[in-house]
Amino acid sequence: MGMPTDALLVDDEQHLRMYLKLILKQVGFTNFYEAVNGEEAVELYKAHKPDLVLMDVNMPKKEGMEALEEIIEFDEDAVVIMTTSVASREAVETSAELGATHYIRKDTPKDTMIEMIQGIVNEIWGD
Repeated sequence: MGMPTDALLVDDEQHLRMYLKLILKQVGFTNFYEAVNGEEAVELYKAHKPDLVLMDVNMPKKEGMEALEEIIEFDEDAVVIMTTSVASREAVETSAELGATHYIRKDTPKDTMIEMIQGIVNEIWGD
């Protein structure tokens, strides 16, 4: 299986989706789907089965944790990284229990975020 190219960006704020897209492009992703809430995220995931999902925790209509749960129920091998501005220990533990691969704070410096995502990609898709 080759390196991942498809990503689903889920955030209700467009500037954050743009920012995350720039970061993923630096990691090698080339094809992007975008959702503004958990409901759209689940629909897009089921339709396209992207390699990676970056999903905000707090969103309108359907929260990230709920969408995470549905995506993992649909595909237990889904690679979902939760992104948030508030990383409480409880939220991190809940997302891990629900099947999230990782948890990244949105205020993480850009270079650190690129390194973290690159590390996750290497761990999952590397040789």
